[in-house]
Amino acid sequence: MSEGNHSSVTEFILTGFPGLHPEYYGLTSAVLFFVYFLTVVGNATVLFLFATNRSLHKPMYYIILNLSVCDILFSTTTLPKIISKYWFHSGAISFTACFIQMYFVHCLGTVNSFILFLMALDRYMAICHPLRYPNVLTNSTILILSISAWTIASALCSRLVIVAYPLPYCASNIINHCYCDHIGITMLACTDRAPYGFPAFLTAMVTLLGPLAFIIFSYICIIVAVSKTAHSQGCLKSLSTCSTQLIIISLYYLPRCFVYLASNVGITFNADVRIVVIMLYSLAPPMINPLIYCLRAKDMRESFLKQFRRITIPKKGQVSALKKS
Repeated sequence: MSEGNHSSVTEFILTGFPGLHPEYYGLTSAVLFFVYFLTVVGNATVLFLFATNRSLHKPMYYIILNLSVCDILFSTTTLPKIISKYWFHSGAISFTACFIQMYFVHCLGTVNSFILFLMALDRYMAICHPLRYPNVLTNSTILILSISAWTIASALCSRLVIVAYPLPYCASNIINHCYCDHIGITMLACTDRAPYGFPAFLTAMVTLLGPLAFIIFSYICIIVAVSKTAHSQGCLKSLSTCSTQLIIISLYYLPRCFVYLASNVGITFNADVRIVVIMLYSLAPPMINPLIYCLRAKDMRESFLKQFRRITIPKKGQVSALKKS
């Protein structure tokens, strides 16, 4: 990797939201910090509940554990820098740091896609093949599949960085985004983007559409299987279990596929709209996921309430003891 290729560019400038008026910088940074705080606290709570309750050591919760780790890492990779831009007016990021951020953005996004695939697989086996579920999806199976997901994602995204890093960057260093990503960086290269842009696009589509195809197939099978059940209560319960996952999956996949396709087939739209859409599908699911799973998953909800009572009941006991004294 010769430094001469990019000697004229030593850092990149993240524009954030290009049309945002300076008077809203403080409010924007506060909102982003609040989103980051909720994301970290919510997902850290899931990790804490999993670590302190053996009743949660089941395949589905191992998948949620991976999702929480991925969400914390993604938010920590992307949000602090853009918060500092609006809080401290510091939008510059070093050349190498930008590529490191790009690696984690795409790696964690790919892992997230694979984890959603595992989540759909878990629901498919639990509802369509309940008798085989305990033998097929064991904790060790989920562990192997999770490690495979992280390994494959790391290998694919390492290749993106290895190919993009040595390209000649000799013109603009302004990235119209809130964080460094492959499209935003490579658009600035002083060379034809096609030889490396298309393979990157193909990789993105495979990692997105491959899991999405199975997710669609699995939920069609689930709906068919549930519709054949005689008990309407069981039917509604099964659909309720899957409905929240479908919302998260739709929020993750649909806007992402649209942005990737639009960027590569020449469809253009307002930069602010594009960035807002990307930030919504990037930051909303990590913030919402813990709330959904803590409220909808029975074991996790009971575990959370048990921990909450342990904190509040002693305090009430201390107050009554003080009154007696």
